[in-house]
Amino acid sequence: MNRPGMIEPVKIGVIGLGRFGRLHALTLAGLAEAELVAIVARRQESLDRIHAELPDVRGWLDLTQAIKNSEAEAWVVACSTEDHIPITRELLLAGKSVLLEKPIANHLDEAESLASLVSADSANLMLGHIILFNSEFKQLREEVARRGRPTLIDCVRHRPASIVTDFPGENPLVAAMIHDLYSVQVLMDFEEPDRFTCQHHRTRKGHVDVALAQLQWPDGTLASFKATYLTPRGMAPRGYDRMEVFGEGWAARILPNPRPVEVWDHQAHWPMALEIRADSGVPTGMMAEELRCFCRVVRGQTPVPAGATYYNAMQVQRWMNRLENAVDSSSGAV
Repeated sequence: MNRPGMIEPVKIGVIGLGRFGRLHALTLAGLAEAELVAIVARRQESLDRIHAELPDVRGWLDLTQAIKNSEAEAWVVACSTEDHIPITRELLLAGKSVLLEKPIANHLDEAESLASLVSADSANLMLGHIILFNSEFKQLREEVARRGRPTLIDCVRHRPASIVTDFPGENPLVAAMIHDLYSVQVLMDFEEPDRFTCQHHRTRKGHVDVALAQLQWPDGTLASFKATYLTPRGMAPRGYDRMEVFGEGWAARILPNPRPVEVWDHQAHWPMALEIRADSGVPTGMMAEELRCFCRVVRGQTPVPAGATYYNAMQVQRWMNRLENAVDSSSGAV
């Protein structure tokens, strides 16, 4: 019997077993609010690997069969971006609730194609936005609300140089900067900027390894973004993040990645790249809080939080589209 205030566990499936998909699965398996009942992957090897950690959870290679034969009432979509739209469409048409990792799609028109399937309050489609549940960002958001409108927001997100070769063609604007665009959207209370500029640097093989962007609002507030694939192997495995906010008479800074836990022996170690603990019996951190929130959304106990609705995501998708169209054509290789 559930304790007072507890919800009936939501039967959830996870689609995709990359780094974040695996974390979603392990986190859900430890939450009292959820019951992980299905995992869908492209390859049998992926299912075999996760089976060692989650031996009681059924796996499928075919999503249609998983929808039909599992008891999942809600799904986390954490597969490759190119598959987001067809998979999410199939789930929504089947009447399932969906937590979809960012970005919605690679192209704006693809993202727009889901509009007719999303409820007016976006209750059936919540976007993955773990930063909303990050303790440092929550505090920063409160400071901005209390102290007044920012003059400048500066976002830096460096990721490993190895991504260029491991995932050729992956643009840091779409894969990395998008998280900061979502964050700034919230800090600016969803107001629409009126100026967009963007520059890329390309490697000798033509891959984008640096994306710089700037947004400006009608009152003059500026936001600058830097997302790169440049950090060497000796740095933290997920690079590092920094966000600084300046207002009239005040400033604030957060350094959410890597978390402030450092270990040394013969070399530096980075034991906690993000505020995510999925292997501690009772999962903690921003992913656990996001998934708990999703369970409450599925049960109708809370609305999708501001910043995580389909309509919020479409605003950021349009921002990315404008930034991509604004890329300086003179940006090139060195």
